[in-house]
Amino acid sequence: MELFSEISVYLLLGLFFLGTATFTLSTISGGGGAMMQIPILNFLIGTSQTAPVINLGAFISRPARIALFWKYINWAVFWYFVPSAIIGAFLASWLFSEVKIYWIQVVVAIFLISTFFQYRFGKKERSFPVQLWYFIPLGFFISLVGTFTGGMGPILNPFLMNIGIDKEELVATKAAQSFFLGLSQISGYTFFGLLNQELWVYGIALGLGASLGNYFGKLLLKRMSKLSFRRWVIAIMVLSGLVLLAKAIPELL
Repeated sequence: MELFSEISVYLLLGLFFLGTATFTLSTISGGGGAMMQIPILNFLIGTSQTAPVINLGAFISRPARIALFWKYINWAVFWYFVPSAIIGAFLASWLFSEVKIYWIQVVVAIFLISTFFQYRFGKKERSFPVQLWYFIPLGFFISLVGTFTGGMGPILNPFLMNIGIDKEELVATKAAQSFFLGLSQISGYTFFGLLNQELWVYGIALGLGASLGNYFGKLLLKRMSKLSFRRWVIAIMVLSGLVLLAKAIPELL
């Protein structure tokens, strides 16, 4: 009870509404909700606590998204991605306080920003060929970097779109993959002492709001065309790239 008396109710409400807003947008743009939360949470709770809270909040919201989009999951991509992602997430949790990956973030940011030109802002359906086995190294890399930064979902979008996955199928497949990735991340954070009681409360507030955002996002997604969806996906990838760049460059200078 003493813990709850020390936490601002206004902060918890703010985290709830942040989760709702970002995950509504995340659902209609194929991800990026966690990435959009990074600068706000850096300001509210500090950079060292942002990644665990974001990943906890996203993990709590995933069962709702999976339930809403279950019938659209592409299980072939799921099974290629998940095993290596689990290994990468646990490894990153172990190295969390020891390793800095700012140069990798810059490279990822440039790749995300370049998708604007790759897809000609949605006019092209695919930009490069992708095979199923690509998702094995992708799972490891995305989970490794995402566990450090708190959000790497958008980088998976070009690979999913280029293998022919779109709209509800893209959202559903990423949600299923991310659930098991999140399970590994939260287990790793907890095992290595990176999640205290206060951060659990923050993550739960964020996750409950994100769960509601999933529902609002599904309602909007049903009304969208494939072209509109691709444009939203590309816009969020570019925005996510800019956020990553803004976060990494000051650390390098």
